[in-house]
Amino acid sequence: MRRTGKTSLVKQLLSQSDITQKHYFDLERIDTRALFSEPNYETIIYALTQRGTDFTKKVLIAIDEIQLVPNLPSILKYLYDTYDIKFIVTGSSAYYMKNQFSESLAGRKKIFEIFPLNFGELLSFNGVPAVTLSFDQSAKYAESEYERLKMYYDAYINFGGFPEVVLADSIAEKKDLISDILSSYINFDLALLSDIRDPTNLFKLIKLLSVRIGTKLDVSKLTSVIGINRTVVENYLDLLEKSYLIKTIPVRSTSPDREIVKAKKVYFLDNGIASLSGDLGSGSKFENAVFNQLLHKGEVAYYQLKTGREIDFIVDKDFCFEVKETATEADLKNVQSLAKNLEITKSFVIGRHPVKKFEGFIWGGFIR
Repeated sequence: MRRTGKTSLVKQLLSQSDITQKHYFDLERIDTRALFSEPNYETIIYALTQRGTDFTKKVLIAIDEIQLVPNLPSILKYLYDTYDIKFIVTGSSAYYMKNQFSESLAGRKKIFEIFPLNFGELLSFNGVPAVTLSFDQSAKYAESEYERLKMYYDAYINFGGFPEVVLADSIAEKKDLISDILSSYINFDLALLSDIRDPTNLFKLIKLLSVRIGTKLDVSKLTSVIGINRTVVENYLDLLEKSYLIKTIPVRSTSPDREIVKAKKVYFLDNGIASLSGDLGSGSKFENAVFNQLLHKGEVAYYQLKTGREIDFIVDKDFCFEVKETATEADLKNVQSLAKNLEITKSFVIGRHPVKKFEGFIWGGFIR
C-alpha cells in the first residue's frame, strides 16, 4: 500500500549494498518515465553509460513506483538477462504488480509485502525497547510493562501504523495524514488500477465495510445499501483486498453440515484508515488492531457454529483467541470449549483493559 515506507527501505538497502555502481529512479518523475519508456531497451543502457555506468561490471538499480510504466516487466527481464544488473523495484499498486509480474519474471524475483507498522515496529519507531514474545510468553502479565506501553498501544489502536502517522506529534496531524493517505489511495492508486470514474460508490463501500469489521461479508446487503449491482460490489471488494486496504479471513471448518463454511470476515489492514472511514466503536477498533497483530504471526481464520458461538481468531490451526476489551474467565472457558471441536489445545483471551488477570489472559500490547 502507498506510504508504508517502501522508498525509505529501498534507500537503506542501497546504502548497505557493497555494489559500488548504484542508481535510484523514481518513476513519478517525468524524465525518469521517459527513460524507461524507450522502445529500444538498449537505449536505456546507452543513456546510463553516458552517466558513467560501466555495464561490464555489476550494477544495482532501484526503481520506485513501477506501476507507472506498464511495459516495465519486459524491460527488467531483458536487462536482467542481458547484463549483470540486480534490481530492487517497488510499487504501491499490488494488484497491478501481481498481474503484470507473475509470469514475465518467473524464477527471477523475490516478492516482499510491506504493511503498515505492527505494534512492535511502532515501539521501535518511538525508541521504546521491546522484544518479540511467543503467545505463551505474552500470557505472563507484568503490570510495570503494561504501564510502560499502554500509551503507545492506545495510539496504535486509534491511529494505526503508517510510519509518518506514528511519528506525527499531534492528534490533529495524525488525523490529517490518515485522511490524505486514504484520499491518495482512492483518487490515485485505484484510479490507476481501474476505470473507476466516480469514486463516490467506492468510498461508500469503504465506509460500510469499516462499520462491519469482524462481521461476515454480506454482499447482498452491501449491494442494496449502496444501490449498485452485485458484480460491481464483488469487483470493488476484490480490488480493495488486492490493493491492501482490507483483508478477508476464511472460516475454519471440520463439519460443513454444522458450521458456516462460506462467509468470510472482513478487517482493515490499518486501524487509522478503518477509524477514519466510519463510525467505529472501541470494541471494533480493538479487534481490528488485534487482527493486524496476529496477521504477522501466521495464517489467520475464524470459527463459528450455526448457533452463533464462535472463536474470533485461529492462528496456524494451532492457537485460538477470543478478543474482549474487558476479558473474563468465562470468555476463556467459551473459547476452550469450542477449541475442542478443532482439537486445538492452546486457547487465550486477548484483552485491552486488564481489570482481571487470569491464566490464559493476554494484554493486547504484549503481542508484537
